Amino acid sequence: MDLTLYVKFFLGLIAIINPFGLLPVFVSLTSHQTEAERNQTAKVANFAVVVILLVTIFAGQHILNLFSISLSAFRIAGGTLIAIIAMSMLQGKLGEVKRNKEEGREASAMDSVAVVPLALPLMAGPGAISSVIVSSAEHSSLENLIGMSIAIIVFGILSFLLFRMAPIIFKLLGNTGINVITRLMGLLMLSIGIEVIAAGVKGFYPG
Repeated sequence: MDLTLYVKFFLGLIAIINPFGLLPVFVSLTSHQTEAERNQTAKVANFAVVVILLVTIFAGQHILNLFSISLSAFRIAGGTLIAIIAMSMLQGKLGEVKRNKEEGREASAMDSVAVVPLALPLMAGPGAISSVIVSSAEHSSLENLIGMSIAIIVFGILSFLLFRMAPIIFKLLGNTGINVITRLMGLLMLSIGIEVIAAGVKGFYPG
């Protein structure tokens, strides 16, 4: 069992999904809810994220095979997408890649925001799904898939606890603190994206 792989995968999820950077959005989307309703929203959102990513882990390679997409091509596409989102995060933004203005207006009018837009596309967005598909395709043994699945479940639990403390954390860190964390996560995420692109190019040109 390669613990280094699972730790790297777990840290990659934190960088790509960036639950710290989503705290202001979560507080904003649940501002009309009571504390109990907010906790329920956090629970449903993180459960949905875990389910989406677990399905992606076990179905990712089959999706690539279905559309006859090589792993190298998907690495380049996924790495490019991750890098684009990372560039937006480096500017202290969540990025229009995750949610456009029309989706934002629709979200503000919805009673329940747990699954859409919080879980999808803000948390389990294109960047996270691409990263999970690449990781599961690279390390496709049952042992590795189970290990990465456990990492996803642990991430979901920690993210849920973070969201439960969102109002307190947001008050302590403020917008400046959240932006600093978002930029740091963006830098880490950009490094991951470049590494994925490089692996894809190397797959096309092994010499």
